[in-house]
Amino acid sequence: MSAAPATTTKPFTIALVDDYDVVLLGLARMFDDYRDTLVVAEIDANEPLSEPIDVVLYDAFAQPESSHSQIGELVKNPRARHVVVYTWNFHPELIESASAQGVHGYLSKTLPAPELVAALEAVHSGKIVVSDSPARARSAEGLDWPGRQEGITDRESEILALITQGKSNADVAELTYLSPNTVKSHIRSVYRKIGADSRSQAVLWGVEHGFTPDHRRIERWLGPGE
Repeated sequence: MSAAPATTTKPFTIALVDDYDVVLLGLARMFDDYRDTLVVAEIDANEPLSEPIDVVLYDAFAQPESSHSQIGELVKNPRARHVVVYTWNFHPELIESASAQGVHGYLSKTLPAPELVAALEAVHSGKIVVSDSPARARSAEGLDWPGRQEGITDRESEILALITQGKSNADVAELTYLSPNTVKSHIRSVYRKIGADSRSQAVLWGVEHGFTPDHRRIERWLGPGE
């Protein structure tokens, strides 16, 4: 008796949403080894979706003020079948807000690539997935952010991005749910790494090194053969 033909599962599509190209590119590269599972596309959160997307992965890097409205818009859009927030900030208020808006996942940036892909598969299959609140750990290997080459950590990068956007220390503390002293400590560390003696110098350095949000997006990733 001949063996039954093997069944193949079509990769699901995933769109990456963020205002920083370097963040998107790093995340897209993480998925390079999983093209049999997912095909990475790209959309702009401020423009209508042009085609159905199975999972929209919203990276919350340095855009906490706008995230609530953008998440709501994505969830309401019928072309975004599932919406997932991707972040290292697991403050209960943020999780509650995202859940209330109907997101299908709230995933940690500390997840290794295989676990992240498995979680996205689960979301695609119809499950609601919320990562356990992570310990204070670095982002998963393979991710990227502005300033990483200069030794700036992921959290320091987000803080410098917010400062580059004109936020005060108090604003940054409120938006990141960090204490004012922790924010000051991160800022001092950034100053040392970039050789800045003042906030204005840090802002100028940030503008010159990709810390200003840019709504342009990388080209769509269409998977193998494209």
